[in-house]
Amino acid sequence: MIRLARHPPALPDSFPRPKQSATALAWNRNAPGSMTPTKENTMRLKNTALFLVLAASALLAGTPAHADNKAIAIDEMAAYLEFVEYGGGTIFPEQIPKEEYAKMLVIDARESAQFNAGHIPGAVNIEWRQVLAKSSQIPKNKPVLLYCNTGTLSAQAGFALRVAGWDNVRILQGGYAEWNAKGGLDANARSKAGSTPPKH
Repeated sequence: MIRLARHPPALPDSFPRPKQSATALAWNRNAPGSMTPTKENTMRLKNTALFLVLAASALLAGTPAHADNKAIAIDEMAAYLEFVEYGGGTIFPEQIPKEEYAKMLVIDARESAQFNAGHIPGAVNIEWRQVLAKSSQIPKNKPVLLYCNTGTLSAQAGFALRVAGWDNVRILQGGYAEWNAKGGLDANARSKAGSTPPKH
């Protein structure tokens, strides 16, 4: 059994640490349907983190040289989890004003067949498994919204990006399905008008 340090060791200065950008703070401050901690959100974040730690362990296991890399990767993920804000960078559809979509890169992390069947207007398709391989296509200087069908796979991709230094990534809570159910691009306006009660 791997035990993570309660207080992880100090990280090298070169390790990227996430911070909230001005846009992220604007999204979170006084937003309709604010991020209220729920058991479901907490469990989803813990399950995603556990999956990523186990996946990293499996990938790095094998040779003695990789054992050191495995320990470093685990320590870095543990340190990240120690200071990441609650929710791990999730955002609800009703928190995003329609005009904000044009100011961000929207990434559909689903398979191309699902993307072709329907997606958020303006979204680009980068499958969740490919976000690090295609990270050169993902800016660090503007908001990035990542989604899949329900938020589970995009949460894994978002965690990987945030650990790798993309502090501008937000995961669309509930994914494409919830985005559609809440009014799509008009979810924010509908929420303000009171026609769609927040369902978190």
